[in-house]
Amino acid sequence: MVIDKSIQSRKTEFLSYFRDRASEFLTEIKIRFSETQADKRSRAINEKLNQTKESLIATLLQQANKEQWTAVEKLEAILMFTYCYIVVMIESRNSVRPYEYMDFSRRVGELWDPFCKLCFYYPVNDVSLFIPPLFSEVKTKLTNEIKEYINSLNITAQEKRELKSYYDKIWSLVTSGEIQLELDLHFIHSGQKYVVDFKSGFGSNEKGNTNRLLLVATIYRNLDDNYKCLLFVRSEENNSYFNTLKNSRIWEAYCGNEAYQKINDYSGYDLKRWIETNIDWKNDFNTETINHLTDNNLLQYLLW
Repeated sequence: MVIDKSIQSRKTEFLSYFRDRASEFLTEIKIRFSETQADKRSRAINEKLNQTKESLIATLLQQANKEQWTAVEKLEAILMFTYCYIVVMIESRNSVRPYEYMDFSRRVGELWDPFCKLCFYYPVNDVSLFIPPLFSEVKTKLTNEIKEYINSLNITAQEKRELKSYYDKIWSLVTSGEIQLELDLHFIHSGQKYVVDFKSGFGSNEKGNTNRLLLVATIYRNLDDNYKCLLFVRSEENNSYFNTLKNSRIWEAYCGNEAYQKINDYSGYDLKRWIETNIDWKNDFNTETINHLTDNNLLQYLLW
């Protein structure tokens, strides 16, 4: 296989490559796991194909650095490898454990998030990633600041102890454990720090997740680094939970084409255009998979 700048126009070749690899892997996997172990078969083929994809990308990046590819050439090649991997991964998983609608709709949504993040991992604009703070660090910093302030007050030692006790009670109301401040993406653009949460869409049972996102964003917005919180949602149609976040003034929430436009604004790449030009689920899936998806009315979930 030749790794060069023509990757973007060689989708058929790379689909065949991934399918050949999948065939080799499935022969081995079916020996290791019986037909009654469909879950283990599907996990194994996913892991093997992911390793193949990562190996291709590593080779591509090495070649790109040697030949000084542009940022766009590198990103578009990685998008193509990733899309071909997704197509064959879905085919292979479906062959050992046919998809039903809940699994398939959830899986398509799960794949959208990391696909979008490629634009920030290999950006066209001057974007850099950063490691998010730990909640334990944030809590310690805020606690120390409050205690120093209380100690500076002109009140009795007993009153200071009582104030600190009330402060500790407030923390216990916020959480009984650690809050995860790590979201899907954390990047710096033009000196501004952004934290991003990706969602496929909002279901009817999102109250707990919505409250968590409001709490996390509130913490970020009150830190010294002046973070901005972005929510990118794949679905154009959303419910009151999305609107709650959008109207909260602590999340900048975008869905559908608006989300793609914001990805373009920050990363410098028009991912929506690439999707419209290169993704063709109906014609890229093999016959067995497309028949299964059609017969079970699953094609409706393939909307990126």
